[in-house]
Amino acid sequence: MMMKRLLFGILVILFSASVCHSRMVSIANEKVNLRSGPGKKYSVLWELGKGFPLQIVSSKGNWLKVTDFEKDTGWIYKKLITDKRHLIVKKKRVNIRNKPGKNGNIIGKANYGVVFRTLETKSGWAKVKHENGLTGWIKRDLLWGW
Repeated sequence: MMMKRLLFGILVILFSASVCHSRMVSIANEKVNLRSGPGKKYSVLWELGKGFPLQIVSSKGNWLKVTDFEKDTGWIYKKLITDKRHLIVKKKRVNIRNKPGKNGNIIGKANYGVVFRTLETKSGWAKVKHENGLTGWIKRDLLWGW
């Protein structure tokens, strides 16, 4: 009985750790450096803009190892991220519609790499808002993030 409890406890800890590290986050500030290692002494790989979605892979102290929609990885200081939901276009060009579904009127288009704030999701569609104010619906499988 004691062995079963111990094994269960270990499984809970392992599951909790993996769930924690697969968490989605977004960039909180306008310009944030993604680094090659967990510290300021490491080189800057990219400069990311506000809202850019990332997935946490692991952590070391106050630094998070993250991956993006192109499977690139790097390190970011944890105070530079937020839990606000964002999505990024992962296809060449997508339609933005006035309502969810193929019968919605096209009110705009977005290119690969454009970031949107996530407002809601419904039946395989995401209601999004661009920083320019354009708000509409995009088919969810054309986007990456949460």
